[in-house]
Amino acid sequence: MAALPVPLPSAKMAAVEKRRQAVAQATSFTDSGRPGVSRAAAATESEEDFLRQVGVTEMLRAALLKVLEARPEEPIAFLAHYFENMGLRSPVNGGAGEPPGQLLLQQQRLGRALWHLRLAHHSQRTAFNNNVGVAYECLSASGRKKKPGLDGRTYSELLKRICRDGEAPEEVVAPLLRKIQCRDHEAVPLAVFRAGMLTCFVLLEFVARAGALYRLLEDPGLAVADRRLGQAVLDTLEGALQASDDTAPARYLEAGSRLGPDSLALAMDRALVARRPSAPMTREEFLEKAAALFIAKVKPVG
Repeated sequence: MAALPVPLPSAKMAAVEKRRQAVAQATSFTDSGRPGVSRAAAATESEEDFLRQVGVTEMLRAALLKVLEARPEEPIAFLAHYFENMGLRSPVNGGAGEPPGQLLLQQQRLGRALWHLRLAHHSQRTAFNNNVGVAYECLSASGRKKKPGLDGRTYSELLKRICRDGEAPEEVVAPLLRKIQCRDHEAVPLAVFRAGMLTCFVLLEFVARAGALYRLLEDPGLAVADRRLGQAVLDTLEGALQASDDTAPARYLEAGSRLGPDSLALAMDRALVARRPSAPMTREEFLEKAAALFIAKVKPVG
């Protein structure tokens, strides 16, 4: 005789029923009879797939990597500028967002390239070179009727923008631009582009340091420096640059940094031995002569 099933206590029956309802909610059957995921799980998976498919996931990852690479003082403002520049989609990515007018598009490309170039200081070699590569790709994107590649006109325009935004006097940087510019229709390879960008940024820093030297020599009341003192400092700077056989622009800054207080003080003392009246030297003249020492070490393009 078969044994009768033992009835479960009410508490256990309630627990079994609760588990049964949970399983029923988590697993539903489609029209084809196959079990499907719950609505909540499906929604979560769908949202993740959507973000991945439209490129948001990769874009956010790239943005965070840029923050870690640049380590800005204001990360939120940095990200705002980053996404603002990301909005300037280049035609190489499908032409989405391409504004009417080739001139406007070119100016947007220049602005975006310049923004990338400023993300890291040139002394951060790896980060700077990576950003140079991104800037090169921004400017080399092909339009509907243009072959991919960077021409000399765009390259030269970017050099001018860097120097102009760096607030260096035009007469100071003009000789450098003439030395490293390319012809308008000349193809500019990445190596030439990288060298030109690095040289411009190093010159701007060199001129800024020269300006700091001039402020030490300047008479506050006359806003000019004694010519003997200015020339003594320039001669000492020239000697430091000539002692550096390296042709890398960044090495010129290192050579200039070797001008310690002792060597400068000695040069200035020698200049003041003669008590004859001296003509003044303006800041513009001092900076122009200091930049000429730098530019003389730069190899021309070609």
